Amino acid sequence: MERYGVGILGTGSHLPEKVLTNADLEKMVETSDEWIVTRTGIRERRIARPEEASSDLALEAARKALDAAGVTPEALDLIVVATVTPDMMFPSTACIVQEKLGATRAAAFDLSAACSGFLYGVAAAAQFIQTGMYRYALVIGVDCLSKITDWTDRATCVLFGDGAGAVVLGPVPEGYGFLSFELGADGSGGDLLKLPAGGSRLPASEKTVRGRQHYIAMNGSEVFKFAVRILGAAAEEALKKAGLTKEDVDFLVPHQANYRIIDAAMRRLGLAEDKVVINLDRYGNMSSASVPVALDEAVRAGRIHAGDLLVLVGFGGGLTWGAAVLRWWDAKKEG
Repeated sequence: MERYGVGILGTGSHLPEKVLTNADLEKMVETSDEWIVTRTGIRERRIARPEEASSDLALEAARKALDAAGVTPEALDLIVVATVTPDMMFPSTACIVQEKLGATRAAAFDLSAACSGFLYGVAAAAQFIQTGMYRYALVIGVDCLSKITDWTDRATCVLFGDGAGAVVLGPVPEGYGFLSFELGADGSGGDLLKLPAGGSRLPASEKTVRGRQHYIAMNGSEVFKFAVRILGAAAEEALKKAGLTKEDVDFLVPHQANYRIIDAAMRRLGLAEDKVVINLDRYGNMSSASVPVALDEAVRAGRIHAGDLLVLVGFGGGLTWGAAVLRWWDAKKEG
């Protein structure tokens, strides 16, 4: 079977208007701006309105990505939404976005891999195009973590924010686009980062609500140790699969969870900070939205050019991790 190169044809992102600063958090829980910045690098984050759901953020990011790619909703063959905060258990958020976009031809499904979700989603969607089954796919990373954050827990509430990022995937010339993927999971660490209730194990009840089990529960120190190790390791493995080395990297686009984790990856890969896309100071950890939002901002700022070698990498609950290596293709300039 003939195979095709697959690349990113357009990017988009959308952030809620409301800004929650560290100074605001000082009034809500026992914390300080200095403590948060020193330990995480986060200064503020965006918070969705009470009536705003993941599909609302996803829709706006999707429209921008489609516009940038020059692809109409009707031309889409597939929509994949990576999220742990779907509008509801079912139907999928992808189906809700499909209807609002008017993408009547597109198959649609959600994917759950926590903060690694966008990388999992891109890797999955790329296969449909590479085999020739589909031509255009829309992959969206979106989360409204503010909806499942315990705002009385000072250890976690300072970390998270809301947002959506999207990419349109399609065929690109040989030598461009995705060169390799690295996906992984370690289910033995599942209890380290989870949303305990709301599923079939612990359905919603008066007891689960009273026990605050519908909020994110995290063992921060253990997740931190895992992340410091896996972020750089996943990037190195993806480069190895592509037959490349860290010296070939033009830009690293990492999951935006903690500056110290990103710094460890930078040092492991020998990259200067100007080769790393960082925006967690403004948005915090947006889970599956972190990587695509950072990528979109870098593209729109003119930092990324045709031929640049990018490494996208993330980690998250599960425990999961994912990385992708791609040679950037700019259809507007190249063809």
